[in-house]
Order: sequence, then structure tokens, then C-alpha cells
Amino acid sequence: MEKSPHAAQPLWLYHPALDLIVGCGAWSLPLLLLTYFTTSSSTLAWSVGFYGLALFFNYPHYMATIYRAYHRAEDFRKYRIFTVHVTALVLMTLVVSHFWLRALPWIFTLYLTWSPWHYSGQNYGLFMMFARRAGARPSNNQREALYAAFLLSYVILFLTFHTGASSDPMFVSLGIPARFTSMAILPLAVGFVAFSAYGLSGLAGQTGWRPLLPSLTLFSTQFVWFLLPTALSLGERLQIPQSRYSTGVLAVMHSAQYLWITSYYARRETNAEGAPRWRPWAYFGVLIAGGIALFVPGPWLASRVFHRDFTASFLIFTALVNIHHFIMDGAIWKLRDGRIAALLLDSRERLVNSGAEVGSRFAAGLRWMVGSSAGARGLRASAAVLLLAWGTVDQVRNYLALHNDDLADLQRAAALNAYDSPVQTRIGRKELEAGRAQEAVAAWQQAVRANPADAAPRNLLLKELTDKQQFDKAYELTRASLRTSPKDRDLLVNHGILAAHLGHSAEALASWSQALALDPAQWRAHLYIADELDREGKAEAAIPHYVIYLDQASQLAEPPPAEHLIAIVLRLAQCQAEARQLDRAENSYSLALQMASQSGQRKLESFTSVSAAELEAARGKDPDALRLYQRALRLDRMLSDPRTEAADWYNYALFLKDAGFPDRLVYASLLHSESLMKSSADAQESGSITEARMAAEKRLGRTAAPLRGNLDAALAEALAVSSP
Repeated sequence: MEKSPHAAQPLWLYHPALDLIVGCGAWSLPLLLLTYFTTSSSTLAWSVGFYGLALFFNYPHYMATIYRAYHRAEDFRKYRIFTVHVTALVLMTLVVSHFWLRALPWIFTLYLTWSPWHYSGQNYGLFMMFARRAGARPSNNQREALYAAFLLSYVILFLTFHTGASSDPMFVSLGIPARFTSMAILPLAVGFVAFSAYGLSGLAGQTGWRPLLPSLTLFSTQFVWFLLPTALSLGERLQIPQSRYSTGVLAVMHSAQYLWITSYYARRETNAEGAPRWRPWAYFGVLIAGGIALFVPGPWLASRVFHRDFTASFLIFTALVNIHHFIMDGAIWKLRDGRIAALLLDSRERLVNSGAEVGSRFAAGLRWMVGSSAGARGLRASAAVLLLAWGTVDQVRNYLALHNDDLADLQRAAALNAYDSPVQTRIGRKELEAGRAQEAVAAWQQAVRANPADAAPRNLLLKELTDKQQFDKAYELTRASLRTSPKDRDLLVNHGILAAHLGHSAEALASWSQALALDPAQWRAHLYIADELDREGKAEAAIPHYVIYLDQASQLAEPPPAEHLIAIVLRLAQCQAEARQLDRAENSYSLALQMASQSGQRKLESFTSVSAAELEAARGKDPDALRLYQRALRLDRMLSDPRTEAADWYNYALFLKDAGFPDRLVYASLLHSESLMKSSADAQESGSITEARMAAEKRLGRTAAPLRGNLDAALAEALAVSSP
């Protein structure tokens, strides 16, 4: 196929290898595979490495947009809505979010969700640039089809991001049902293939396939960055968290790609305007120093001056600088802009270099700073040295903070910046492991002061206080924490437990009820509510909470221990009996008996039998009560618990008397109960039994003595009777 006559212009920007590897992302698959399979084995090295790469790639690439928008008066005025008004709005949001940390997850979610779209937009723009440099002139339909392909690849990733609940506290998922995502991905993927085939074949028809090598490489990069991980994640062979798309190797590759194209543009712009020869080292020096200025000083000053958590502040700056960058980048890099097209497409369009000035003091100050006066040069040099030194200190602090197993390094990191909640949390853990509980508490308290919304140090501090039985302090901690995290479900549950322990019943019930209103999955709170209502004598109100708790517990893959559930069923049965729901109480006792028998809990089975027997006796069902009492006594024989057995024989004796059984059986039961009680550690509690035995002995008169001599036979008879 013959080449288009438009293809006579140069195809490459720098060099084919550099353009393909960095600009078109040919290194994507090897780097993604390398980081995926090595980060788990060398997490510290990769964390330090990525943090270091940020200084030379990520941070400068944000500054490249600032440089592009602000360094020429014409551009500053042209994009004034973004350079002034949007920037002011972002700065205001940055300040407000430091005092309202609950906004951080929403801001960070916007950043993480927007990042892949920003990357996709850059890939699409470069794709079209290379296609046009190759001589292609796509029709509107072809251009829209190719744009739709890039859009669909992002939509598929968006769905996977926001499907189901989020496991990351910094990411607020939309909670899209997994079934909907599974159904939607296939037609979206088919659409991607169809639009891609139509658009690419149209371009190839104009230029042939070989000149489209850069564009095709960029297209494959888009696939590798977004569609391939999504496809693998559907098969559960590869799971990539949302943050990896913005903070890992993908962000580094995107940033390198961005610097590659902006440096080319800056060089062409300088040459086109007839300015002195473009100096790449000076250009990158400005970008590195400016990038550090965007990210490093802010969190340090916020933590030092306002005692804000350094890590939270860094996340705020990261998210908002990125969002500002996304907005600015979308506004200033347009191939339809004649000046940009002339420089990037190497067209022969005339460059218009307007010398228009902006009369604002801000712009005048910027022009002075980039000027050639001795004062401006000195200021730039001093600022660059200061920022590089600051960036170095920041790298050192990050390196020390990542040493989770080295208390000395963590303390050095804290000495550089004490208002870092994660660092103080790790220090507290190490201090506690070393047996220094007081120092651990101090570290966690500092972490909570720096970031009251951080649950990790708060929970560790709460556990330590409760373990030391400092319930007043633990209660005050949860109450104070609720002011900053009023919708923290776990915090509400814990606060309710502490309030109940300290006698604040109404506060406890309100806290548990609020936790359930916010999250029905906090079903264990139903047990706490039921226990508290039961303790207050509100049996009927406690019943539904016991029922819900038992229903939820029974559905767990690993339910609580049988003895725990049996105890809850017994409390439910007692509440039902008190509420005169006698049929339901009988069913609950039957369930408890079945559970105890199946799990081999003989003591609980015996206790449940006696409780159920008392209910049946009260209902006038003496045969059922008799059977249950006898079942309990037979179980007691297999237990080494004379006190419990004594109590059961005593209760059985009272039942026999009330049911009209012969006095000799009542007397034999009481005599055996008295003997068992005296042999137990609670012999002093035998008074009531002795009194009842003496009354029965008096009723029997002279016939009591023979019974004492043949007690075993009388007891056997008592256990065998079936009716009065």
C-alpha cells in the first residue's frame, strides 16, 4: 500500500527506541510483571525505590504542567480560569480538608478514580499525534471510534474499581453489584474490539501498518495498563488494588511519558520563538525543584505548625495536586490548538507569538522570578538548594519510617517529624513488644492527637487501656473519638460496651442502636442490646435482638462455640418465659437441649433440662417436667460437680412434693442432696436443704430411719417413677 503524501514529515520525536520505550510505553509489560512478582518479596526496597523515583519522575511531571501554564504571560491569560480560579478553589479545599479529615477518603477516591482516565487521555492524545505524524487524517467516525475504544477500556476498569465494598479505608466504593459488573464487561469488551478494529483499519488504509508502529504500541500500552489486569482479575489470578494505578510503577511510566513529550514541546517552543538555545538540564532542574515544592514543604509545614498528621497531610496534597494537574492538563494540551499542533505535529503552520502581557502582580512577580537579574538568579538558586535539601530530608524520613522492625529508626523518623500517626503507631507496637507499656501508650496517644480519625492507634490504645482495666480512660477515649468519627461502626460498638460497663445504660443502648442503623452487618451489637435490656428487666424488648443475633451467628462459615450459642438460647428462652411467650420458650429450650446433646456439653444439657422442667411444671405439664428432671439427674452422675447435682436433687424433691409423689421419695431426694452439698466446697449453702429434709423427715416419722439405711434403692425408685 502506498504511503500517504502527508507522511513525509518526521515520525519520531527523539529516537525510535526512546520514543517507543518511554513515549509509547513499550516497557509496560516487562516492568509491570517485574514489580508484581518482586514487590511482595522486597516491599521495603520497592517502597523506598518508588518514593525516590517520585522526586525525578512523578513530582517533576506535575511541575511540567505548571511550567507550561504559568511561564508565558499569554498562556497565563489564556487559561486564566484554570491558572487562577480553579487553583484558588483547589488551595481552599486543601486548607479545609486539613481541618476536616473525613473529607480525605472522598478526595482520595476522586484522585484514584480519575487517574486512569487521565492516563487514558494522555495515551489517546499521543496515539493521535503519532497517527497524524505518520500521515493519517482520520475521519470523524474513525476518530470517534478510536476515542470510544479508549473510553471503554477506562469504563471497564471503573466498574472493577467500584464493584462491591472497598477494603481500603481511603477508597469509597460505589458498591456496584458484582453481578452487574460481570454482565456489563463482556458487551463493553466486544465494543472495545469492534471500535478498535474499525478505527485502526481505517488509519492503516491511509498509511499502511508500519508507519503506525508508535500508535499501535500506544494502543497496546492502553490494553496492558487497564484491560489485561481487569481480565486477569476476573479469573482471580491477579488482584491489583486501586492505589497501584496511581502510586506504583504505572504512575512512574506515565510520568516519564509525560516528561518525554513536554520536554520535546518545550524545546520546540524555545527554538520557534528564537530564544537562546534550550537547556535541558536547566529545564529538568526547574521541574525537579518545583515538583519538590508542590509535594514536600506543605505536609511538613502542616504537621509542624498546625499539628496535623503528616501522612494524612501528604495524602491530601498528593490527591489535590493530582486533581489540579488533571484539570490543568485537560485544558492546556489540545492538538486542535494551533500552536500545540504546530509544535507536536511538526506542521508548517505559522506560530503566533503574542507578546501580550498580563497586568496582575502575580504574573509580574513570576516574570521577575524567571528573569535574568542577579536577585532573581540568587533567589532561584537558593530556593533550589533549599528544596533539594528538604527533599533529601524527606527521603531519609521516609526510609527510616519504613523500618517497621527497627525501633531506633522509627524513633529517628519521629524525631524529624513527631506528628506522623502511622510512625507513632508502629513505635507503640515495638515499645509494647519490648515490655514498655507506658511508652507504648504515650506513642499511641501522640498518634491519636495527630490524627483522631486514624482507627489503628486508637484501637491499640483502647485495647491496652481495657487490658489494664482503665475503663474510665478507655470510655473517655471513645467518647472523644466519636466527635471526629461519629459514623465509625466499630467505635460506636466499643463505646457502648464501655458505657454499659460504667453504668451508662441509655448511652450504651443509643450507641449500639446507631451502629446498627449505620451498618446492619454489626449484628453482634444485637447481643449487647439484648443483654442490657434483659439486665434491666425488659425481657420482651430483648427477645428480637437475641433472635437476630442467633440467626446471624448460625449463618457464619465458622459460628461461635456451641457453649456460647447454647447460653444465648437459654437467655432467650428465659426472656420468652418472662414475657409469657410459653410455647416459644419451650421451643427454645428444646433447641438448647438438642445443641447441647449434639456438641457433648453435658453440664449445659443438664442445666437446660432443669430449666425446661421448671417451665413445664409451671405450665402443669408434670409428665414432661418429670422426664426432664430425671434426664438432668442422670447427666449429673457423669459430672464431677457435687454442688450442681445437689441443687438438681433439691429442685427435683420440691417438684416431687408439689406434684403429689410419696414423701419417702421426696425425703430420699433431699437426704441425698444434703449429703452432696456437705461434700462440696459450698457446704454453708445447705441450710435450705437441711430445713426441707427435716420437714420431710418429720412427716415420715418412724419410717424415715429405714429409708436412710436403704437410700440407694429409694433414689433408684425416684429416678424411675413416671406418674404420681
